[in-house]
Amino acid sequence: MSVAVSKLPPFPMPMLLHQLRTLSSSSSSRCFSSSLSMRRSTSSSPSLSCFPRSFTTTVKNDGGHENDLHIEEIFAKKRSLRTQIRKQLKNMSPDQRTEEDNTIQHAVLEAHWFQSANGLCAYVNCDALREVDTSKFLSKILCNEAKGMEVLNAFSSEDKCSKNRKKLFLPRIEDRNSNMKMLRVSSYDDLIPNSMNILEPTLQDHDGNEREDLMQASEPVDLFILPGLAFDKSGRRLGRSGGYYDVYLKKYFEIAEKRKWKPPLIVALSYSMQIVEDGSIGVTSDDIPVDALVCPAGVIYTNEVERIDNFGLISLGINVLTCRNVYILAEYSGIWGISL
Repeated sequence: MSVAVSKLPPFPMPMLLHQLRTLSSSSSSRCFSSSLSMRRSTSSSPSLSCFPRSFTTTVKNDGGHENDLHIEEIFAKKRSLRTQIRKQLKNMSPDQRTEEDNTIQHAVLEAHWFQSANGLCAYVNCDALREVDTSKFLSKILCNEAKGMEVLNAFSSEDKCSKNRKKLFLPRIEDRNSNMKMLRVSSYDDLIPNSMNILEPTLQDHDGNEREDLMQASEPVDLFILPGLAFDKSGRRLGRSGGYYDVYLKKYFEIAEKRKWKPPLIVALSYSMQIVEDGSIGVTSDDIPVDALVCPAGVIYTNEVERIDNFGLISLGINVLTCRNVYILAEYSGIWGISL
C-alpha cells in the first residue's frame, strides 16, 4: 500500500466542518469512522466556537399536548432501558467485571487526555450500583492507600507522587433536587460514606478549612469522567434518573463560558453490556452528551464533530473519514489529504 501525503492550502474550519458533516451523512458514499487524535498546529489559528453541549429535541407545539406526549414517550423509553441494563449488570459475573474494570482503567491511564489533564472531576465507584471501577487511576492521582479499600498504590515514593499530582474534584450530593458539588480532595481520608454508602468528600478538610469548590475555583478543569447506566456511540448517556451530572455540567459550562475557559472533555466509562444501539436512548434538551466513551474495546469518540479540545487535539467522531479511499485529516492551518 502506498501513501501519498500532500498539504493543501489553508481551509476555513467552519467550511471544513460543514464538508465533514456532508460527507458523513451522504448515503451515496460508503464511509466508516475511526478514532484519531491530532496535535494542533503551533501556528496562529482561527477560533472555533464550541457546539451546543446538549441534544435538541424537536416536537410539535400545538397547545403543548404533543410536547407532553413526546416527552413522556422519551421518559418511558428511558425507564424501560434502565430496567433492562440493571438486569444485565446484575447477571454480570465477578470475573468478567474485574477483567473489564482493569481493561477500562488501563485505557484511561494510557489516554493522552488523562495524562495531560492538570485538573479533573471523577467519581468514586459504588459496588452496589455496579459502576465501572475508578480506584486505580484515582490512586494514581491521590498517591496513597485507602483505609478499608483494596486500592492499587501506583507510586512507591512521594517524589514520584508530587511530580504527577493532579487537582482532583469528586462529587458530593447536596439534596434530592439534582444538586451536587464537586469538591477538591487530596487523600482517600477526605472521603466519608453518605446515606447510600457512597464515598464523597467532607465539607471541610482536616484543618477545618472549607474544601475548594469547583464552581468557585480560579482555574478550570480539563476533564470530567462520568459514570452512567447506558451509552451509545453517538454520545448519548443514560443516567440513573437523578439528573445530577446533567444539571451540574450545564452550570459549569455557563461559568466556563463567562470566564472564557476552554470547556472540559467529557468522558464516560462503560462496561461492554452498557453500550446500546444508536437511537436506543431517548434524550431531551436537558441531557448532556459525552465526547468519548471508554469501554473494554478501547476509546470510542462520538459521531459528532465536537470541538478543538484542551490538549491541542482535534477530536472527531468522524475523525478519519475513509470515503473513496481518502483519509481527510484536519488541522487549523490546513488539510492533509492522504490517498491510499
